[in-house]
Amino acid sequence: MKRFLILLKNEGRLSLRDMNMPIFALAMPLIILTVLGMLYGRAEAAPGAPYTFLERSFGAVCAVSMCAGGLMGLPMVVSDYRERKILKRFRVTPMSPALLLAVEVAMYMLYCAASLALCAVAAVCFWGVRLPGHPAAFLGAWLLTMVSTLSIGMLVGGVAKDSRQAGVIASILYFPMLVFSGTTLPLEVMPEAMRAVMRVFPLTQGIELMKRTFVGMQAPDALLPVAVMLMVTAVCSGLSVRFFRWE
Repeated sequence: MKRFLILLKNEGRLSLRDMNMPIFALAMPLIILTVLGMLYGRAEAAPGAPYTFLERSFGAVCAVSMCAGGLMGLPMVVSDYRERKILKRFRVTPMSPALLLAVEVAMYMLYCAASLALCAVAAVCFWGVRLPGHPAAFLGAWLLTMVSTLSIGMLVGGVAKDSRQAGVIASILYFPMLVFSGTTLPLEVMPEAMRAVMRVFPLTQGIELMKRTFVGMQAPDALLPVAVMLMVTAVCSGLSVRFFRWE
């Protein structure tokens, strides 16, 4: 545990010095929330709906930090360490792939948690956002969505041979999910064929589950998104450790 905490502390310092994650995982969700708040304020999500548009969109806003950390930040950091031969030096120490990836996942989980807290405070203070649904259900959906997204980043970072390859794979995953999974554009405005394709992404399933649990909507099909995200987490985590490249 001591080794884990030391590594986490060092990684956190390096991340803050780089400033990419503070900008994309903390500032960007706040900016999106502010834009939505200025456009819609306390407007109802639909005529007669017991919740506002901002309340229904809060889960999607939270997913922005998950995209930044899981689909871009984590794989780029690990692959950069591999390219700079840092992982090669780690290999001759008691460091294991599981420990290294766990440290990176923990750091980005902290970013996601900080983003959730900042957005929640801003939403409540400026637009009176409330949580009509059950807090525990929303937090469970948020946690599962975050872990499944980070597991994808673990896999990309664990097997990509260098930062260039990781950047290509991360971009292929990051931008479609950021734009089409419901994070920035609501699924309701997309054509049905596109919605069917986007539902394959675990992030899409997670955002829909967060929306439902946040506003208290009935989710009779909650088993599907939970099963998809659990399967993605288990498969990606296992493969990232099994096929981890030290160099």
